[in-house]
This record gives sequence, structure tokens and C-alpha cells, in this order.
Amino acid sequence: MKLRKNILIISSFIVYGLWFMPGSAQAAERFFEIKAKKFSYTPNIINVNRGDTVKIRLLSEDVHHGFFVDGYGIKTSAHPGMEGSLKFIADKAGRYTFRCSVTCGEFHPYMVGYLVVGPNSRFWLYAAIVLVIGIGSLITLNRARKTNG
Repeated sequence: MKLRKNILIISSFIVYGLWFMPGSAQAAERFFEIKAKKFSYTPNIINVNRGDTVKIRLLSEDVHHGFFVDGYGIKTSAHPGMEGSLKFIADKAGRYTFRCSVTCGEFHPYMVGYLVVGPNSRFWLYAAIVLVIGIGSLITLNRARKTNG
């Protein structure tokens, strides 16, 4: 009878651990300052995890530049001495091009960068930890039951 109670407690731990885990594996808030100048962005590659809140501050160092993220449909722009900003949740994994949305000169079409949204690896790490602890506890209880007879 005590063994069944222990198995029920451990099974509940596994179920509730997996249920509430997304709260503990919350996505991060990521901030990037992007400088636009002479048909390039610095940095020109942004790496985030799926679910992260992404904040971008766009600074122009020469002329009016824009910033548009394909696949997300969000944009901002910045004049020299002024900044543009945007905030969004990276809810779609993949690689997305960001580009200048303001004609800024002859090489304007080549002013691109990339937003890389990877999987939320913290979620899977926490899921694995909860499952390993739960399964290990069940195995330990099963062995204890066999030795106590």
C-alpha cells in the first residue's frame, strides 16, 4: 500500500513538473543595438531562441535607414541622431532576412541581415531533467519493493 502511495506521489511529480515547466523555462528578453551605415547592419546576424522577446534599437550613422523583418512583417526606421525601435516575440523558428525598408542609396538592395530563431533548448533540457528524476525515482521504488519483498 505504501509503495502505491509513493508511486502515485512520484507520478504526480512528473506530471506536475512537466505541466508547470514552461513557467520555469520562460523565454528570455533579448536586446540588440543595430547600427546601420553604408548599406550594412552591425551586427548583421541576430541569434535568439523561439519564444524570446526581442527588442531592437536601430541607430543610423549616415542617412535615413529602415529595418524590416521578413516573415514577421514588423518594421522601424531611424534618421541620423534619432533611433528606431521595435519589440516582438520570436514565435516562429527559422532564418529570416531583415532588410532596409527605406531607399538609402545605390546599394540599398544589398543591405540585409539575418534573424535566426532556434528552438527553445531550455524547455527540452528542463523536460529531460524532470523525466530523468521521475523515472529514476520509480526505478528506485521498484528495487526497494523487490528487496523488501
